[in-house]
Amino acid sequence: MQGFDGIVGHDEIIEHLQNSIRLGKVSHAYIFGGENGSGKKLIANLFAMTLQCEEHGIEPCLKCASCKKAMSKNHPDIISVTHEKPNSIGIEEIRKQLIDDVAIKPYTGPYKIYLVNDAHKLTLQAQNALLKTIEEPPSYAVIILLTDNMDALLPTITSRCVTLGLKPIRENLVKEYLVDRLHIPEYDADIQASFAQGNIGKAQQMATSEEFAQMTENALQLLKYSHEAELYELVDAIKKMSEEKENIFDYLDLFRMWFRDVLLFKATREVDSLVFKQEIKFIKEQARRSSYEGLEDIISSIQKAEARLRANVNFDLTMELLFLTIREKG
Repeated sequence: MQGFDGIVGHDEIIEHLQNSIRLGKVSHAYIFGGENGSGKKLIANLFAMTLQCEEHGIEPCLKCASCKKAMSKNHPDIISVTHEKPNSIGIEEIRKQLIDDVAIKPYTGPYKIYLVNDAHKLTLQAQNALLKTIEEPPSYAVIILLTDNMDALLPTITSRCVTLGLKPIRENLVKEYLVDRLHIPEYDADIQASFAQGNIGKAQQMATSEEFAQMTENALQLLKYSHEAELYELVDAIKKMSEEKENIFDYLDLFRMWFRDVLLFKATREVDSLVFKQEIKFIKEQARRSSYEGLEDIISSIQKAEARLRANVNFDLTMELLFLTIREKG
C-alpha cells in the first residue's frame, strides 16, 4: 500500500486534508462525494490511517503498529459501519455501530473514526438520529460519510460537514497510471482511459477485465463491417447483445468513442489523438465514406438509443433503429 503520494489526481482534496492535520484543524464530520470508483474510499482510509499514525505526520508511515492494524482492517478505533439490507442503512444499525459506540473513548489512538460507506443509503430516520451526534460530537470523534449521491443526504447533515467532492481526473493521468503502474499496453490504455471518463477505479477494472476486452472486440467487429452487413446479420448481432443487456450502455459508449474517432480523423486527418489508433485503416475508410452530417447523426442516434433504453423502450426495436442509422450513414 502507498500513502497519499500514490493517489492519482485529487491534489486539492489531499492538500486540504493534510493542511487540516498540520494545523490541528481536523473537522468532526466529512462528506466525501464522488461516483463509484472515483477513489473516495481510498482517500478516506488513508486520512483515517494518518490521523491514527504514531508518527503524527501528514502521511501514514505504513510501518507503525497503528498503520499495520489499519491496513489489515483490524484497528479498534477505525470503524466501518456495515448494513445488512443492500439498499438501506437503518436507524438501529447507525445507533448500535456509531451513535451509542461514540460515547466510548478511543482504545489506542487519539481519534475514534467512523467510515460510513454508501451514506446515501441512510434512511431519513437514521440521518435524523445521526444529526445529533454530528452536532455535538465528542472531541475525539471523526465521522466520514462516503456517498455516490450527495442529494440523498439531508441539508441539515451536509451543512454541518466539510464536503469534499471528487471530480473526474484528466484522461492523460488515467492513461499514465494504466501504462506506468499496471503495465497496460498503450493502445489498450487509450481505450480504457477514454472509456473511464476520469474514473480511475473504472479504468483499473476495465484494464483487468477479460470481459471488457471481449466486449471491445465484439463492438469493433460490428462497427468495422456494419456497412457491409445484411439487415438479418445486424438483427442477429442485436439478439446476441440482448443476452448481455446489463452491458448495453458500455457497448453504446464504445460505439460513441468509435464514431468520435471517425469524425475527428475526417476533420483533422491526425492519428495521434484517436482512441482506436490501431484501427486507422478502418477509421480512414469510414471517414472517406461518411459525411460530417451523417457521422453527427449517428452520434446523436447513439445518445437517443441510450435515452430510450433508460426509459425502458423495447430493446430490439431501439437497437434495430440505431443499427439502421449506422449502416445507412456510416
